[in-house]
Amino acid sequence: MMANAVEMLNITKQFPGVLANDNVSLIVKEQEIHGFLGENGAGKSTLMNILYGLQKPDSGKILLYGKEVSIDSPLSALSMGIGMVHQHFMLVPSLTVLENIILGSAPKKNLLIDKAIAIKKIKTIIEKYNLHVDLDAKVYQLSVGQRQRIEIIKALYRGAKLLILDEPTAVLTPPEIKDLLIILENLRKQGCSIILITHKLKEVLSITSRITVMRKGIVTGVVNTSETNENELTKLLVGREVDLKLSRLPYKPGEEVFRVEDLHVLNERGLPAVKGVSFGLNNGEIIGIAGVEGNGQTELIEAIAGMLPSQKGKVMFKGKSIERLSIRERRNMGLGHVHEDRLKVGGAPTCSIEDNLILNKYNRRPFSRFGILSKKRIEQFATDLARRFSVKVPDVKYELGTLSGGNIQKVIIAREMESDPDVLIASQPTRGVDIGAIEYIHRQLLDLRDKGKSIILVSAELDEIMSLSDRIIVMYEGKISGVFEAGAATETDIGLYMTGGAVETTLDRSVI
Repeated sequence: MMANAVEMLNITKQFPGVLANDNVSLIVKEQEIHGFLGENGAGKSTLMNILYGLQKPDSGKILLYGKEVSIDSPLSALSMGIGMVHQHFMLVPSLTVLENIILGSAPKKNLLIDKAIAIKKIKTIIEKYNLHVDLDAKVYQLSVGQRQRIEIIKALYRGAKLLILDEPTAVLTPPEIKDLLIILENLRKQGCSIILITHKLKEVLSITSRITVMRKGIVTGVVNTSETNENELTKLLVGREVDLKLSRLPYKPGEEVFRVEDLHVLNERGLPAVKGVSFGLNNGEIIGIAGVEGNGQTELIEAIAGMLPSQKGKVMFKGKSIERLSIRERRNMGLGHVHEDRLKVGGAPTCSIEDNLILNKYNRRPFSRFGILSKKRIEQFATDLARRFSVKVPDVKYELGTLSGGNIQKVIIAREMESDPDVLIASQPTRGVDIGAIEYIHRQLLDLRDKGKSIILVSAELDEIMSLSDRIIVMYEGKISGVFEAGAATETDIGLYMTGGAVETTLDRSVI
């Protein structure tokens, strides 16, 4: 019989106004990939932070391989063979892969770093677990999937046998997700135990052997993966059935409100990223932009929003050319933007929730008069908005960065939606968000569209693009490779255009 790698028994942890973990138990067997599910704010992160030594439980105990332990810091956790790959990577972009892996744990010889020994150890790990990366490359030059491999190698280099992976597929492309699942299974076969925290039910069902589900600080179920399905897991997660195929009004587009014409944009390295993209957007319409990440979608959106200059072409909003307008001027015209990077760009992690909710209106009445902020009105507005969008937090004065990734996303969605934009750019709107919140965000987007407003939706989730969009534009290598009306193509069809397997040589200009 397989032994238990870790047993967290009757763990309770309370914060001011919040009972995060209420007598929670989690048992993970040796050489098991164990799924760990829960809504944003359910208590998953708190429990994992306790296991990794970032927080101390108020009560309960932890057993590693049958022996009770006290874990008082991440260094302590690492010394016991526990590693954690965080959702937001802990890497230094300007350093090489090798330097990032050995940072803080470099072998030394005569007070100097012995790179030869480090490289030998790392290459052994790379070969054993099939985690190939270029050790000499700078981290900023690498894809998100490659950066994640570095984090896994870092943990293994430090001796981890129990790996905690927090939302590991949230920012990966479909091919990278497939590669990661193969890596995880290989890690398991080589003796590792893995706790997989995710919101993606298909993935957890495909790779795990057992699943623990939390809701509102308690465990609502522990199930064998082979004996459950998406519907049962959803009920354990949110206490009800969730329908992601929401009803909508018939597609009746109004007048054109937005147009991009022959747009050319360079990326941050000065290389062509958007190469002659043209499309129009009508009132009462959702246009989905599909494509493997890195094919120009980010640069296209940032140029439209005013964050990147365009080299050539036009961006027309309400019949007016806006290429020379500032971000604020575009926003004042009615252009909203949910940025794909919620921490670095979309929000201010060290500022309060209420400050983040008024970032696009702090200089207006009733929040400001003669340059003086009304703290009472701001707090009341933020509290009401947080309640409306189900942001799970006891007080809007908490720093944004202390929230779970999903709750941070809800704050940003709430801020942009409340402004009632005429055109909303929604980039990765449900990334890292639980299934109940996905349903809510989808409903908000469709309600905006049904009110006659317009949405440009960019998502790495192809099923999200297909379920919400009235038209779908596919991008490949900076160009539009295909355009489809809703329901006119399968995931396989669109996937071919996303990967360059098919490209329309002559696009119907009336469609775009």
